[in-house]
Amino acid sequence: MTNKIVIIGSGIAGITALKAIREVDKDSEVFIFGEEKFYPYNRIKLSKNLFDELSEDNILLQKKDWYDENKIKIFLDKKVIEINTEKKEVVLSDKSVFKYDKLLLSNGARNNKPPIDGIERAGVFTLRKFQDARDIRDQIKKGDTVINIGGGIQGLETAWNLQQHGVKVSIMEFQSRLMPNQLDERASQILQEAAQKFEITVHLNTGAHKIVGSNSVEGIVTNSGELFPCQGVIYAVGIKPNIEIVQDTPIKYGKGIIVNENMETNVDSIYAAGDVAEFNGRIAGLWNISIGQGKVAGYNIAGKASIYNHIVPVTTLNAFKLSLFSMGCVDEAKATNVLVEENDEGKYIKVFIRDNKIIGAIVIGDMKRSPIFKTAIEKEISLEAIELSKVSVSELLNSIQNK
Repeated sequence: MTNKIVIIGSGIAGITALKAIREVDKDSEVFIFGEEKFYPYNRIKLSKNLFDELSEDNILLQKKDWYDENKIKIFLDKKVIEINTEKKEVVLSDKSVFKYDKLLLSNGARNNKPPIDGIERAGVFTLRKFQDARDIRDQIKKGDTVINIGGGIQGLETAWNLQQHGVKVSIMEFQSRLMPNQLDERASQILQEAAQKFEITVHLNTGAHKIVGSNSVEGIVTNSGELFPCQGVIYAVGIKPNIEIVQDTPIKYGKGIIVNENMETNVDSIYAAGDVAEFNGRIAGLWNISIGQGKVAGYNIAGKASIYNHIVPVTTLNAFKLSLFSMGCVDEAKATNVLVEENDEGKYIKVFIRDNKIIGAIVIGDMKRSPIFKTAIEKEISLEAIELSKVSVSELLNSIQNK
């Protein structure tokens, strides 16, 4: 039986779902709607390659002719503003209506806009969409001073790209250290020192109170009243799922659109995946998890039973001439054993173990080891035969490789 399948959102979750659908179902009509005027692209390349040759064709998730080859009708610059679950219809901003038999909500999230006076001022940017990247490239010049609000992965990658482009960069972080959810204190310190070697100033425990200027940005006033002059501000302080589309429908939502292990919502034939989906009370907001959820949703939409199994969160960073990997639980309080290895050449490894299994790892400067940790965590390899109180990190890794 053929269906009309509608996918709202053209990010990695939606595209992965498309591929899964066509793997199983070659005949159903498939429609995908994206708010942006660009073909679906790799969003994570925006902060990593901000000042490279950032043309649309260089960052596409699929070549443009792939959609025709797979009989997929793609609509660009089209926003879906309403879902009628009784009639099984979606309504676009131009009032056009599309019927569906099955619907996937993969409309993602947007960057949180912090409640700072002056946040709408000219010269304030965030980096979520391709047009955001173009705006930053067009308006921030070499020699400018820019303050990045937020010391997470995107803020750090953006700061690095700006610095390499000749921009004077400061990072303003409200918390006491960089990347506190992915790193321990020592790793955060190593990361901060690496950034400072490139004359990137890091202000910790510092909140932005007000962005000042007449026609455009001239500086930020902190919560303590200190003024930091600058010509531009870029903020990256978390994400907010785009749940507004379901708020007047029977579809249940919390922080995101609530789904089960099949990526199904509470309404029959409606699924959700990616940054908009809430699974087990959590919004993942990570690329690898969006891929996993999109695949499960696509298979189930196409009639192939599939269950989403928890995917361990992974974070990687390549900036400040430093390579960093963090995976799984890196909370020492939740570990029964912790192993640490550090040398003077910039290598730092910390392994978190609970009940004879690795539950998390932080790796700096020795990235060839990261796949071993990834395998050990995902496969829950038992360390029962290893005397953890006497083994080094290197010996542990050798034992895992030999299993």
